[in-house]
Amino acid sequence: MIGRLSGTLVEKMPPEVLVDCHGVGYEVQVPMSTFYNLPAVGETITLLTQFIVREDAQLLYGFGTAEERQTFRELIKITGVGPRTALSILSGMGVTDLAQAVSLQEAGRLVKVPGIGKKTAERLLLELKGKLGADMGARTVAVNDAQADILQALVALGYSDKDAAAALKLLPADISVTDGIKQALKALAK
Repeated sequence: MIGRLSGTLVEKMPPEVLVDCHGVGYEVQVPMSTFYNLPAVGETITLLTQFIVREDAQLLYGFGTAEERQTFRELIKITGVGPRTALSILSGMGVTDLAQAVSLQEAGRLVKVPGIGKKTAERLLLELKGKLGADMGARTVAVNDAQADILQALVALGYSDKDAAAALKLLPADISVTDGIKQALKALAK
């Protein structure tokens, strides 16, 4: 199978890129996290790939990191999650955010991704539990129970995941939930 492509970036049309490998042009679907990190047209690139054969098509998906490709592979193993949905999840969240959402069992973060409903989000959380954290545990933010409660409270109050996580980083590790929410709200108000 095609595991890696190295060549010249010929065209960029989200979410697809065209890579010239010694005269052969490969159309590769990439998540937006990879797309944003691509060099300019005409530059040399290397993408890790996943080749998928269907009844009506042969598709090539490309990734900038091994973690993205591994997460994509885990996602497409789940019933009801095809390559297009997996690409959408990686484009909407990123590997670290997905691993954190799975470890904290936060379906609300997954539902924000276009095309993911409540039932699909719950299935993703159930089937990915332990699969992403084991491989990427060192990369995800360590969050204790109190911090997880503070984060959920801030999101429930309408703050974005990014803002809530930034406020959480400013808090001491051993803070109580009540004090943590108060201090986080003060920090977010500034």
